[in-house]
This record gives sequence, C-alpha cells and structure tokens, in this order.
Amino acid sequence: MVAIVTDWRGLPDGLKGAAVAIGAFDGVHRGHQAVIASAREASRRIGAPLGVVSFDPHPRRWFQPDAAPFRLMTPDQMARAMEPLGVDRLYLLRFDAEMAGMSDEAFARDVLSAGLGIRHAGVGFDFTYGKGRTGSPEALRRHGETLGFTVSVTERIDDPDGLKLSSSAVREALKAGDMARANAILGRPFAIQGEVVHGDKRGRTIGVPTANVRMGDYMRPAYGIYATRTRLPDGRVIDGVANLGVRPMYELPEPLLEVWLFDFDEDLYGRTVETELVAFLRGEMTFDGLDALKVQIDADAAAARAALS
Repeated sequence: MVAIVTDWRGLPDGLKGAAVAIGAFDGVHRGHQAVIASAREASRRIGAPLGVVSFDPHPRRWFQPDAAPFRLMTPDQMARAMEPLGVDRLYLLRFDAEMAGMSDEAFARDVLSAGLGIRHAGVGFDFTYGKGRTGSPEALRRHGETLGFTVSVTERIDDPDGLKLSSSAVREALKAGDMARANAILGRPFAIQGEVVHGDKRGRTIGVPTANVRMGDYMRPAYGIYATRTRLPDGRVIDGVANLGVRPMYELPEPLLEVWLFDFDEDLYGRTVETELVAFLRGEMTFDGLDALKVQIDADAAAARAALS
C-alpha cells in the first residue's frame, strides 16, 4: 500500500531520502507512468524508496478557483493507481499561498532538499514549477547539482496510434464520450469514486434501483448512458448500466451518476464505491412516460451486458 504523506516539514528521517517523480499526475495516465518509471529506475540504481511528489488541491484549482470541475481522480484513486507502479510514498503536498509564492529555487531548496531530502527527481519534458512558472527541468537540474540530488527528464512519448498522452487529452475524450480513447491514454478505465447517496428512488418503482454518486469535482464526461463495472468496499466487482447527467425527463439539481447494478440487491447507502465507465452507449433522452423509459432501460441494460461480455 502506498503511504500518503501530506506535509514536507518536520519529517522523520524514515520518510526522507526517496527518488521521486514530481508533477500534478491527475489521471496517472501512460505519460505520467513513464515519468514514474524513470524515477523508479533511479530508485533501484541508488537503493532509495520510490516516491511521487504531487499537490492537493490541484494547482489549477488554486489559480482558477471558479474553473469548472476538471479532476480525473481523487487522492485515494491516485495512490491506488501508483501502487502497481512500485511507488512507496505519495507526498501529497498542500498547494496553498505559501507554495504558490515559492520561487523555483526555494521549492528545490526548502521543499525537495531540506524538507523531503530527495536523492533524485524525475520530471516530464514540459515540467514547470515555482512562482510564475520560472522553473524548468534544466533549472531543476542546476539546483540539484548544488543541493545534492540528480534529475532525469522524460521526453514526450508519442503513442504508435497517434494518441496524445496528456490529462487534457483524456478530458477531451471523456467530453466526447470516447471511452476507448480515454481509457487507452489512461491505461485503464476512467472511474468515478464516491459515497452512495439517497436519490428520489424513482427507479425502484420500475424495478431498477440505482446506486447514486455525486460528481463533486470530477470533470463531467459526456452525459448519457454507460456500461459500467462497480467495485464494492469488499472488493466485489459488479457489472451494470449507468445514467450520468441531469436526467432531462426528471431534471436533477446537480449531475449524478446513477448505477443499476445487475443481479444485485443490497443496501449500499453511505458506502464508498468506484464505478468504471467502460463504454458510452447513448446520450441522454426524454420519454413520453415511465413505460417508454422502462423499455429503453431494458434495451440499455442489454447493450451494456453485450459491451461488457
């Protein structure tokens, strides 16, 4: 399990001395994985733990507090995505006024060197840091020579199929409902994690009870119907079909993920589940009444079962 460390000040020696990858890492997509792999290679070479330095909230949220929801994962999901990559520690540092105001030199000196005691830093080719984004991979390398850590830079990776491996490319694919492209960039299905909340229970009246999860700060993929797989707290994975959106027929005050879990009848209220959006089936629609809606739900369920088989 990846240990999550939330401050860089006053750490015991046992939490210092890692080889780290540094970045926002929202989505932990295949480009991010390449940066982490570079740090992993250094960690093995010098016999150091493997760490990742990231930030919460995302720096974009700090600088653009009114921006539309854009996150691809929660911190918990980030840590889980990093576990199979061999990461020992996730330094999830608070991005606040102090952090935003640090020069690139101060960040390298105070946070990376004095605070975390890093021995190596792995970054991407387009990495910037410090107030005004004055820091670059080359600047970090110069600071490292003075402060006693090495730096590796992962160049841009071009996917053989022409995919741009970036968080923005994932968001573009999700917005278009192109789950195959989003999942190919991520290296796994995009998933929404959250607590199951009470809805209007309208689905129960037509034999389709749903587990409802608020979207929170997740970016909004294309609204519509998805084939899904939901991981329960006990580890079971249940196939299903979900509506993501505001339900034009019975309008919701906020976007909601409503998942009908196939062949499942247990109480999940108040429990945290994670639902993978495996395939986009269709956009949102309005219907003449409950009977027409039920016919379409049955068709959607059949399409979802086929997509998941």
